[in-house]
Amino acid sequence: MKAPSGTVPNIVGVHLYLERDGHVLLGRRHPDSAYAGGSWHTLAGHLEAESATAGLVREAHEEAGLVIDPADLELVHTVHLVDRPGARPRIGLFFRARRWEGVPEVREPDKCVAWQWWRARDLPEPIVPYTRAAIEGVLAGRPYTEMGWPRAGGAR
Repeated sequence: MKAPSGTVPNIVGVHLYLERDGHVLLGRRHPDSAYAGGSWHTLAGHLEAESATAGLVREAHEEAGLVIDPADLELVHTVHLVDRPGARPRIGLFFRARRWEGVPEVREPDKCVAWQWWRARDLPEPIVPYTRAAIEGVLAGRPYTEMGWPRAGGAR
Protein backbone atom coordinates (compact mmCIF):
# COMPACT_ATOMS: atom_id res chain seq x y z
CA MET A 1 0.00 0.00 0.00
CA LYS A 2 1.37 3.37 -1.01
CA ALA A 3 1.37 6.23 1.51
CA PRO A 4 -0.99 9.12 0.72
CA SER A 5 0.49 12.12 -1.08
CA GLY A 6 2.07 14.57 1.36
CA THR A 7 2.79 11.90 3.97
CA VAL A 8 6.05 12.50 5.82
CA PRO A 9 7.49 9.58 7.81
CA ASN A 10 8.55 10.48 11.33
CA ILE A 11 12.04 9.65 12.58
CA VAL A 12 11.83 7.55 15.75
CA GLY A 13 14.52 8.00 18.37
CA VAL A 14 15.00 6.20 21.66
CA HIS A 15 16.50 7.90 24.71
CA LEU A 16 17.79 6.61 28.01
CA TYR A 17 16.60 8.42 31.11
CA LEU A 18 19.12 7.04 33.57
CA GLU A 19 18.65 8.37 37.09
CA ARG A 20 20.75 7.82 40.22
CA ASP A 21 20.26 9.68 43.50
CA GLY A 22 18.39 12.56 41.83
CA HIS A 23 20.98 12.89 39.07
CA VAL A 24 20.51 12.06 35.37
CA LEU A 25 23.15 10.84 32.97
CA LEU A 26 23.91 13.15 30.05
CA GLY A 27 26.50 12.95 27.32
CA ARG A 28 28.36 15.89 25.78
CA ARG A 29 27.93 15.65 22.01
CA HIS A 30 31.09 15.95 19.94
CA PRO A 31 31.59 19.59 18.83
CA ASP A 32 31.59 18.49 15.17
CA SER A 33 28.31 16.57 15.43
CA ALA A 34 25.85 17.32 12.65
CA TYR A 35 23.14 17.78 15.29
CA ALA A 36 23.59 19.88 18.46
CA GLY A 37 27.38 19.80 18.52
CA GLY A 38 28.78 20.52 22.00
CA SER A 39 25.37 20.21 23.69
CA TRP A 40 24.39 17.86 26.49
CA HIS A 41 21.92 15.12 25.62
CA THR A 42 20.63 11.81 26.91
CA LEU A 43 22.08 8.60 25.51
CA ALA A 44 20.06 8.17 22.33
CA GLY A 45 19.84 6.69 18.88
CA HIS A 46 17.56 6.06 15.93
CA LEU A 47 15.73 2.79 15.57
CA GLU A 48 16.85 0.35 12.94
CA ALA A 49 14.84 -2.81 12.11
CA GLU A 50 14.11 -3.44 15.82
CA SER A 51 11.71 -2.72 18.64
CA ALA A 52 12.15 0.45 20.69
CA THR A 53 13.46 -1.39 23.76
CA ALA A 54 15.83 -3.57 21.71
CA GLY A 55 17.17 -0.44 19.99
CA LEU A 56 17.77 1.33 23.28
CA VAL A 57 19.51 -1.71 24.79
CA ARG A 58 21.76 -1.82 21.69
CA GLU A 59 22.53 1.91 21.84
CA ALA A 60 23.29 1.82 25.58
CA HIS A 61 25.87 -0.90 25.02
CA GLU A 62 27.38 0.64 21.86
CA GLU A 63 27.61 4.18 23.21
CA ALA A 64 28.37 3.70 26.89
CA GLY A 65 29.08 0.03 27.62
CA LEU A 66 25.94 -0.33 29.71
CA VAL A 67 24.04 -3.61 29.88
CA ILE A 68 20.28 -3.29 30.30
CA ASP A 69 17.61 -5.96 30.23
CA PRO A 70 14.67 -4.76 28.08
CA ALA A 71 12.33 -5.89 30.89
CA ASP A 72 13.94 -3.22 33.11
CA LEU A 73 12.88 -0.36 30.80
CA GLU A 74 9.74 1.71 31.28
CA LEU A 75 8.47 4.43 28.97
CA VAL A 76 8.41 7.69 30.96
CA HIS A 77 8.03 10.41 28.34
CA THR A 78 7.37 10.96 24.64
CA VAL A 79 8.36 14.07 22.67
CA HIS A 80 6.89 14.81 19.23
CA LEU A 81 8.79 17.63 17.58
CA VAL A 82 9.81 19.49 14.50
CA ASP A 83 13.32 20.94 15.01
CA ARG A 84 12.99 23.63 12.35
CA PRO A 85 10.58 24.54 9.54
CA GLY A 86 10.70 21.95 6.78
CA ALA A 87 12.51 19.33 8.90
CA ARG A 88 11.17 15.79 9.20
CA PRO A 89 9.11 15.31 12.35
CA ARG A 90 10.68 13.28 15.14
CA ILE A 91 9.25 11.13 17.89
CA GLY A 92 11.51 10.66 20.90
CA LEU A 93 10.71 7.85 23.30
CA PHE A 94 12.34 8.30 26.71
CA PHE A 95 12.76 5.13 28.75
CA ARG A 96 13.88 4.88 32.37
CA ALA A 97 16.07 1.92 33.24
CA ARG A 98 15.14 0.54 36.65
CA ARG A 99 18.40 -1.48 36.71
CA TRP A 100 21.57 -1.64 34.63
CA GLU A 101 25.08 -3.01 34.76
CA GLY A 102 28.27 -1.10 34.07
CA VAL A 103 29.70 2.36 34.48
CA PRO A 104 29.16 4.79 31.57
CA GLU A 105 32.25 5.07 29.40
CA VAL A 106 32.87 6.93 26.14
CA ARG A 107 32.81 4.24 23.45
CA GLU A 108 32.03 6.41 20.43
CA PRO A 109 34.28 9.46 20.84
CA ASP A 110 33.31 10.78 17.40
CA LYS A 111 29.76 11.21 18.74
CA CYS A 112 30.09 11.75 22.50
CA VAL A 113 33.12 13.17 24.33
CA ALA A 114 31.98 12.73 27.97
CA TRP A 115 29.32 11.20 30.22
CA GLN A 116 28.38 13.06 33.37
CA TRP A 117 25.72 12.86 36.07
CA TRP A 118 23.76 16.11 36.55
CA ARG A 119 21.18 17.07 39.13
CA ALA A 120 17.84 16.61 37.36
CA ARG A 121 16.67 19.97 38.68
CA ASP A 122 19.90 21.79 37.72
CA LEU A 123 20.66 20.80 34.12
CA PRO A 124 23.71 22.09 32.23
CA GLU A 125 23.83 24.46 29.29
CA PRO A 126 23.90 24.08 26.43
CA ILE A 127 21.44 21.21 26.44
CA VAL A 128 19.32 19.90 23.56
CA PRO A 129 15.98 21.72 24.06
CA TYR A 130 13.78 18.66 23.74
CA THR A 131 16.02 16.80 26.21
CA ARG A 132 15.37 19.52 28.79
CA ALA A 133 11.64 19.41 28.02
CA ALA A 134 11.55 15.62 28.43
CA ILE A 135 13.46 15.64 31.73
CA GLU A 136 11.20 18.40 33.07
CA GLY A 137 8.20 16.37 31.89
CA VAL A 138 9.44 13.25 33.70
CA LEU A 139 9.98 15.24 36.90
CA ALA A 140 6.48 16.74 36.65
CA GLY A 141 4.83 13.41 35.81
CA ARG A 142 3.76 14.58 32.34
CA PRO A 143 3.93 11.78 29.76
CA TYR A 144 3.98 13.88 26.56
CA THR A 145 5.47 17.05 25.05
CA GLU A 146 5.01 18.66 21.62
CA MET A 147 7.56 21.15 20.29
CA GLY A 148 7.98 23.14 17.10
CA TRP A 149 4.65 22.39 15.49
CA PRO A 150 3.12 25.36 13.61
CA ARG A 151 0.16 25.86 15.92
CA ALA A 152 -0.37 28.25 18.78
CA GLY A 153 1.64 27.47 21.86
CA GLY A 154 4.60 25.64 20.25
CA ALA A 155 5.88 23.66 23.28
CA ARG A 156 3.37 21.64 25.27
